[in-house]
Amino acid sequence: MTDLGGLVRRVAERARALARELPPPLDAEELAAAEATLGVALPPLLARLYREVANGGFGPGYHLLPLVGPGRTVVGLYRAERTAAEGGTGRHWPVGVLPLMDWGCGMSAAVDCLAAGAPVLLFEPNGIVDNWADAWFVDAESLADWLETWFAGTGWYEQIAGADGPSGKPRPWAEAGARLRAPEPEPDRAP
Repeated sequence: MTDLGGLVRRVAERARALARELPPPLDAEELAAAEATLGVALPPLLARLYREVANGGFGPGYHLLPLVGPGRTVVGLYRAERTAAEGGTGRHWPVGVLPLMDWGCGMSAAVDCLAAGAPVLLFEPNGIVDNWADAWFVDAESLADWLETWFAGTGWYEQIAGADGPSGKPRPWAEAGARLRAPEPEPDRAP
């Protein structure tokens, strides 16, 4: 089991060391309002990162998006994707999967808030014509594992950028097809 407190401290230290300036962390009310808007609770580790480190601006690659605020945010992007899906203009973004970061070229890192461990997924839509399930891959079995690859410099994105070392190549997300067809879950409003 991962020591979440230790991991959050390590992320905070690295974020402060690498960023010129980080946005302030969210308070409890901002986090609760975001979860209410999303209709899904953030995984505990992700909630702690937004509450104790910063409202985005840290992490691998192009850094985590802000959860809320002006501009591109997790809440805004997720609601736009789900509104499009519900309106029938496209069913390519699963319920309960929050965009975390843009990789560029249409690709995104996302976290599955409905699965144990909060797996991190890669959405890679380039070249997909009909079957959006083929655009989804498992990048890491958990958010904690994904952050550990950032610390170790062993993510697939490091290898593409020319870094040495092993890289876990994302594998197809077996649940993608079923999750893309799943109805909206009832929000969990338990305290």
